Amino acid sequence: MQLTIDLAGRDVLVTGSAHAARQAVRRYEAAGAIVYRLSKPDGAEGDGPLPERPFLVAAVDDGDAGWKPLLERCREAGIPVAIEPTAGEPRHVTLVGGGPGALDLLTVGAVNALRDADVVFYDRLAPYQELVRLTSAELVDVGKRPGHHKVAQCDIEKLMVEAALAGKNVVRLKGGDPYVFGRGGEEVTACVAAGVPVRVISGVTSAISVPAAAGIPVTHRGVSHMFTVVSGHAPLTEKEHTHLAGLGGTIVVLMGIGTLPQLAAGLRRAGMDAGMPVAVVERGYRPGQRTTIAELGTIESAASGCSNPAVLVIGEVVRVAEANRNHAEASAELSRLAASLLEA
Repeated sequence: MQLTIDLAGRDVLVTGSAHAARQAVRRYEAAGAIVYRLSKPDGAEGDGPLPERPFLVAAVDDGDAGWKPLLERCREAGIPVAIEPTAGEPRHVTLVGGGPGALDLLTVGAVNALRDADVVFYDRLAPYQELVRLTSAELVDVGKRPGHHKVAQCDIEKLMVEAALAGKNVVRLKGGDPYVFGRGGEEVTACVAAGVPVRVISGVTSAISVPAAAGIPVTHRGVSHMFTVVSGHAPLTEKEHTHLAGLGGTIVVLMGIGTLPQLAAGLRRAGMDAGMPVAVVERGYRPGQRTTIAELGTIESAASGCSNPAVLVIGEVVRVAEANRNHAEASAELSRLAASLLEA
């Protein structure tokens, strides 16, 4: 059970070493509390005046067993004690996959990394609208849009490294998964070259989750036993079209609206049936999510009003989704009819 307490104007005593407690201090300050600090169990470090009776004691687990008597006295006096996790190691970069943009598709690892961050560099495909709920870190928008990069990739890498070398715990929050067309490999290389420790927390890739949001399975028994993920940022070569058309299974294209005409024409030239079903899922898990379904021979005109962010799904699995949708709609209609008959 999670409880929310209004801490605005309340005295909160945060205990624990300065290093371990730095993020807890920020979190309580962001909540509007008047924060007091105690860095050592014996109070020898001189953190300044302490409240006579704090509303809450936030005890950061810094590994020092000497805090136990103090916390026991607080509990005996009826002062609530909240146990807080220790802050992450500074001078560290974590690449975090934010999934397709839905808060409930963030992993536990992603939420923990954001909680422990000192600074977060995020892009527009990550769930950035929710960041103020997830972290008290400094937030820096380095988002890219088609044809416009707010911050160049090399500059993003430079900012990450500089922040880590300055002693900050850095999170680079990306949409989807950092290693699926997310340039995560380049960012890891930049950190390693600078001697900065770096780790990667995988995210839910939009290649699977966005089709699922539209009811489309990328594989289905007896229909497709494989799927291929393709970047839609640049047109494919004829050889790549031929290879894709010959593989079979499902083709998933990320951010492929701009190159859809070349892709559809290339696959048809490579021998793919013009009647192959194609789905365009726009803004998956976001307001205004929309699915457009057509055939390979007509998708260009059908999707003329579509825009990125979008995921293209090419394959017979699109028919599976359509069949399931029709069945669900028919079942719902029968239920409504039965209810009306009972009422009559």
